[in-house]
Amino acid sequence: MWRRPLFLVSTGGTLVTGVAVIGFLSYLPTALQLAHGISALTTALLLSAWSGMSFLTALQARRLRVRPAVLLAAGLLIAAAGALPLIGAAGPAPSWPRIALTLAAAGAGSGLINAAVTHLSIESVPAERASMGAGAGNTARYAGAAIGVAAMNALTGTLGLSTAMNTGVIAAAAIAALAALATLALTRPASSSRAS
Repeated sequence: MWRRPLFLVSTGGTLVTGVAVIGFLSYLPTALQLAHGISALTTALLLSAWSGMSFLTALQARRLRVRPAVLLAAGLLIAAAGALPLIGAAGPAPSWPRIALTLAAAGAGSGLINAAVTHLSIESVPAERASMGAGAGNTARYAGAAIGVAAMNALTGTLGLSTAMNTGVIAAAAIAALAALATLALTRPASSSRAS
């Protein structure tokens, strides 16, 4: 399976999503609460911009007439660009509207990713192994999320909260952008035809 570009992209894409999107955003509520003393309810309302936009975008992604690999790359790039304005979010004077808009943009990217990897995990394996493709994607996503949260904890312990958040944003955006480029490189039409 690992010799198939689509399987590599599908599993790698979900791993990167876990590390750079889910892992980082799972740590963000704690960082905001520690940095600014905001309540869990307020933090949840802020994060609903991300989850709500992710849900709506995933629902509408079927209207886009592009290959799932291109959709995955676009989602990774949007998530990367959407995360960058979070630099300074753990600083002394955050802009709550900026954080909400940033989370909404990152959520749109996440929605495209979710829509794409669902198709890719099935398409990347023979029909009789569809459940294996889906299982590999889910495993990669959870492993990536665990790595992302652990990395943010390690950064915070080493660099302090504000610096760790800024470093985490830059690292997550860079990882997502590199994964988007790798996705496009591995799934060029010629590569896709050789894999099938």
